[in-house]
Amino acid sequence: MPHPLFTAEHEMLRRSIRSFVEKEITPHVAAWEDEGRIPLEVWRRLGELGFLGLEFPTEYGGGGADFLASVVLGEEMARCRSGGVAFSVLVHTDMSSPWLTRFGTDAQKAKYLPGIIRGETVCALGITEPGTGSDMAALATRAVRDGHVYRITGGKIFITNGVYGDLYFVAARTGAGTATRRHDGISMFLVERGLPGFTVSRKLDKMGMRASDTAELAFEDCPVPAENLLGVEGRGFQQLAAGLQRERLMAAVLALSGAQQAVDDTVSYLHQRTAFGEPLAARQVLRHRVADMATELEAARQLVYRAASLYAAAEECVTEVSMAKLFATEAANRVAYQAVQLHGGYGYMREFPVEGFFRDVRLWTIASGTSEVMREIIAKRLLT
Repeated sequence: MPHPLFTAEHEMLRRSIRSFVEKEITPHVAAWEDEGRIPLEVWRRLGELGFLGLEFPTEYGGGGADFLASVVLGEEMARCRSGGVAFSVLVHTDMSSPWLTRFGTDAQKAKYLPGIIRGETVCALGITEPGTGSDMAALATRAVRDGHVYRITGGKIFITNGVYGDLYFVAARTGAGTATRRHDGISMFLVERGLPGFTVSRKLDKMGMRASDTAELAFEDCPVPAENLLGVEGRGFQQLAAGLQRERLMAAVLALSGAQQAVDDTVSYLHQRTAFGEPLAARQVLRHRVADMATELEAARQLVYRAASLYAAAEECVTEVSMAKLFATEAANRVAYQAVQLHGGYGYMREFPVEGFFRDVRLWTIASGTSEVMREIIAKRLLT
């Protein structure tokens, strides 16, 4: 039964995305995992179907839908049995390009949004640097104004869509922070592939999320046009912080939906596999593990949907989002462990989807704010 959070229009969208994923994504994910990328034609197809611009303004080719439409997209993409595919798509739709609609000028939107929506311009978010991790205030990449350009020098790491992306949302220092305001002086820039001094220094080899290309980036006196400053100079951290709740919510959505698929796969396996003369589904100890997995996911779902409803209503929801991200990603990892265990030796084989999910889901307690950072945010709000 559909959750009351979603309307009939949302459920119609869900059916469309699910049909597309089942027919055009899932049959190919094994090959894309091996290749370490999503083919360009898939991005174009996503754009053709309108899935890359669900919330974007209609004047640029978007659908003008609400945030919950993006939740539906995340849930259905995560069912494809490749965390990397879902992650790459959501980085494009929810973790980078929304900053353009929120802080971009009319000229920037007109230049870039149509291509983003059509899948012709793949987006990446360039924040994390070697040695900084979750501490965005410690960014060392610098952007120095030089006439009509900003010259960017520095490096970024763990950048999803970084190898084959077209437009990079890059954070760099344009000024110094202070002891009490370390985050001041950070600015955001729209950096196009091919600019001199901008290189993909290496493609990173990961434990999971194999179908998403992940890069280390290098900038050496890279001249970015001044008109590609995104938002207000020196206010980049505040702009990023405004979007962090969305990013963390979508991380929780992807982890939760992938975990639900793993539970569904496990239930199917327990019905099919027999041992000692009966299906594994008939054994109480295994049945109870499935009951625990399903119960934990339902608790996570309620946290995620509550946070999503607050975010969609533009209400203050930092605590709720942090709780949802923490609980859902940790629960998904526990489910992954049990799913592999309940599959026995087959759970360790790459031909079974739970093996890939086990590797993919491990990222979610790290990416978009670690579990430790989520706990600290929650604690500060409760104890300060």
